[in-house]
Amino acid sequence: MKSSTAMMALFSVFMIAGCLGEDTLQLNDDVLGLIVFKSAIDDPFMHLSSWNEDDTSPCAWNFITCNQANSRVTEILLHGLSLSGKIGRGLEKLQFLKVLSLSGNNLTGSINPELALINGLERLNLSQNSLSGNIPTSFANMSSLQFLDLSMNSLSGPVPDNLFENCLSLRFLSLSRNLLEGPIPSTLTKCTNLNHLNISNNHFSGNANFSPGIWSLTRLRTLDLSTNQLSGPVPDGIKVLHNLKELFLHGNHFTGSLPADIGLCPHLSRLDFSDNRFSGEIPGSLQRLKVLNFLSLSNNLFTGDFPSWISNMNILEYIDFSKNAFVGSLPMSMGDIKPLNFLSLSNNKLTGNIPKSLVYCSGLSIIRLTGNSFNGSIPEGLFDMGLKEMDISRNQITGSIPPASSRLIESLQVLDLSGNNLTGEIPAEMGLFSRLSYLNLSGNYLESRMPPEFGYLQNLTVLDLRNSALVGSIPGDICDSGSLAILQLDGNLLTGPIPKEIGNCSSLNLLSLSHNNLSGSIPKSISLLKKLEILKLEVNQLSGEIPQELGKLENLLIVNISHNRLVGRLPAGSIFPNLDESAIEGNLGICSPLLKGPCKLDVQKPLVLDPYAYGNQTGDQNRRNGHSRSSTDGFTHHRFLSVSAIVAISASVVIVLGVILISLLNASARRRIAFVDNALESMCSSSTRSGSLAAGKLILFDTKSSPDWIGTSLDSILNKASEIGSGVFGTVYKASLGGDARRIVAIKKLVTANILQYQEEFDREVRGLGKVRHPNLIPLRGYYWTPQMQLLVSDFALEGSLQSRLHERPPTTPPLSWSIRFKIVLGTAKGLAHLHHSFRPPIVHYNVKPSNILLDENLNPKISDFGLTRLLNKLDKHVLSNRFQSAPGYVAPELTCQSLRVNEKCDLYGFGVLILELVTGRRPVEYGEDNVVILADHVRALLEQGNALDCVDPNMGNYPEDEVLPVLKLALVCTSQIPSSRPSMAEVVQVLQVISTPVPQRLEGF
Repeated sequence: MKSSTAMMALFSVFMIAGCLGEDTLQLNDDVLGLIVFKSAIDDPFMHLSSWNEDDTSPCAWNFITCNQANSRVTEILLHGLSLSGKIGRGLEKLQFLKVLSLSGNNLTGSINPELALINGLERLNLSQNSLSGNIPTSFANMSSLQFLDLSMNSLSGPVPDNLFENCLSLRFLSLSRNLLEGPIPSTLTKCTNLNHLNISNNHFSGNANFSPGIWSLTRLRTLDLSTNQLSGPVPDGIKVLHNLKELFLHGNHFTGSLPADIGLCPHLSRLDFSDNRFSGEIPGSLQRLKVLNFLSLSNNLFTGDFPSWISNMNILEYIDFSKNAFVGSLPMSMGDIKPLNFLSLSNNKLTGNIPKSLVYCSGLSIIRLTGNSFNGSIPEGLFDMGLKEMDISRNQITGSIPPASSRLIESLQVLDLSGNNLTGEIPAEMGLFSRLSYLNLSGNYLESRMPPEFGYLQNLTVLDLRNSALVGSIPGDICDSGSLAILQLDGNLLTGPIPKEIGNCSSLNLLSLSHNNLSGSIPKSISLLKKLEILKLEVNQLSGEIPQELGKLENLLIVNISHNRLVGRLPAGSIFPNLDESAIEGNLGICSPLLKGPCKLDVQKPLVLDPYAYGNQTGDQNRRNGHSRSSTDGFTHHRFLSVSAIVAISASVVIVLGVILISLLNASARRRIAFVDNALESMCSSSTRSGSLAAGKLILFDTKSSPDWIGTSLDSILNKASEIGSGVFGTVYKASLGGDARRIVAIKKLVTANILQYQEEFDREVRGLGKVRHPNLIPLRGYYWTPQMQLLVSDFALEGSLQSRLHERPPTTPPLSWSIRFKIVLGTAKGLAHLHHSFRPPIVHYNVKPSNILLDENLNPKISDFGLTRLLNKLDKHVLSNRFQSAPGYVAPELTCQSLRVNEKCDLYGFGVLILELVTGRRPVEYGEDNVVILADHVRALLEQGNALDCVDPNMGNYPEDEVLPVLKLALVCTSQIPSSRPSMAEVVQVLQVISTPVPQRLEGF
């Protein structure tokens, strides 16, 4: 690289050359232009070393092609050379340049608008760099351009609407994988010769300018609009695209039916409509696509019978109809699709048997049928194929697991048969699957022993055999491979000791053996599991003391050893000194101040216990006074009199309290009736005055709160100016009680669809929620009800939501410190734990996200909108779909593949994502340079690389690494893809309290 002085001199010569004209320095124009361009480039591997400013012609330089007739540069091909720097000046001087490729480098900065001065440029490829800024408007003048690829950069902003004014020559256009936004330019329809259009993985929004827009580009062969924010229906008219071979619309917000004439594009080979909100039935014209080999309709709202004509499309290689509402059975002729490689029909409502003819699809590699109602047995032929993945979980499959052929043994990597009605033995040859990494047989009735051959599974990382009626002992060689990360054997009939060889599971993160009949002591070898994060041994017959060596497990986040026969002191290190009562209760004598029972130590010599040591203060006093019991009868009589006296006194107290309570309730009822009457009278008069609403019923649980706010007319409250937020369940407004500006409340206007329509039911559920009180929950103060409108009244949070404080913070507001963020995490966990563990059935929030975490004047978190699913007739697919749209990244993955089974584990997933958002300051789903960035996956990858702290929000300032790192690890445990691997909220609170404990205190023993 030249010195800056030499470059300035060269640049001056370049400017002089431009002033003197072409005839003066014609032979040097290309040399000077390329050297000036090179001056802004960093070339670490000296690829451009042959570029010498002393040469009279660049035609002999590397990566340069010239026209032999006039020796002028026509092509510059610099792709994949690890160049960095910026695209500076100089190239515009190469007026004979036809092809410029700078792709696959590390170039930064904006695109030089002077590139548009190269009048004859036909091919421009700047893809796979780190270019930023807007697309220059000057590109609209490049009328000779045939190929333009700006993909895989960080270009942003809207695309200039006039960009394609002169695009008649354009054949290829790719703007994919950038940060572009706004509408698709209307001038794009002028590119009538366009063959390939790819604007995927951006933020384009609005209607996609379909017919007579993009549908007018009749020469298109590839159209990719995927992974944007385009919406609206896709109209008919696609049949005019006679040449279309590939159509990708997935990952948008399209609605309505598929175009009925889609089958009239005879050359279509690939179709992807997945991840939208398409509905209705599949158009029958699809079966006319005789060359279609890829078809994906997954994650939409399609209904109707599974198309029986699918087997006529006999060159299909990829079929994905998952996450819809298809019904009916699969045609027995499915085997006619011989080339089929990938088949996913998961999470529909399909019934009947799995077609045996699938065995004729000799190329089948992946089959996913989970979450349907298939019955019958597993076709034995499936276990004779070369499958890589077989998932038929959560169906109604019966019979036994077929024996596997040698072909399957050599190929299978994932096997999930969980949640069925399978019986019989686990085949011993399962231990021979050489490539198997995931095995889940949970939730069946196998009544089998665990094959000792499981220890041969060299690549197995997940083994889930929960609730399968397994008997016998745990094989000692189960961890011989050393690759197992998750071992779950809960809820079986296993007996015998935990094998000491468990210490060979060096990669284990989760060990769960709870709810069995395991006996003996906890082996010391568990202390060798340095990666262990979760240890669950509750409800067994384990005895003896807990090995002190377990205190060396620094990564432990969750431990539960309750309801065993354990005694003695807890280990002094790790999480053990801070275990809460629920994790250790139900044992013979664990030494903990949380437990009321005796502290028993497991010593070698016999221990003589004093029968008066516990629970007999009278005996203690007698011994201290030197008295002895002269007679057993006398002692018995004394105890009988004491108990009788206690019973009599207790009965008297209960009677008195009962009388007082009944009196208070009667008085309260009279006050409440009077209050409701006054409220109703107020509302009726208000309704008469306003004329906008039928008379409704207002109930405020706190009778000191005046209902006068309703008298000011709901129209003046429920308007756009008062709106402060909206979500899945309705819109929230800000209002004052009785016109008092100091008594501000939040009013949620519920969506009327699917809400309980009988006031008695609604009243019962809302009153139940109104009784929920906790410092970290927003209390529900009352409700207003008519058949046409339902409102909920709750407290107003002065500091707004965590969403606005974290992501919409004005520059004058300081960022949240670590101590505040941790307080929000811990408070939110306590609030959710109260909902999950203090009520039966538990109250599941279902919608945990920052906009539902409100902050009071001291920035204490308060959870809002809890328990609203109880107000629904049912949690239908429409509600779930709205949830996915309103809170991307927060929805637990199992909700996409289960029949609306919402439980506490779903809240755990959302809480884990919320932790990650608080620690990193980033949103749960973001668009990166190359792809959509899922925050949980991003943090998990950094943690595995040892760089987890690289993702911490830089705005947070100083923070204690010994707190932030375990909080990140806890978040990743909460966002586990396997629901059972997530902890309970009580365990989360326990872990957070350990993290917040000063280090010296953590190390103290009992």
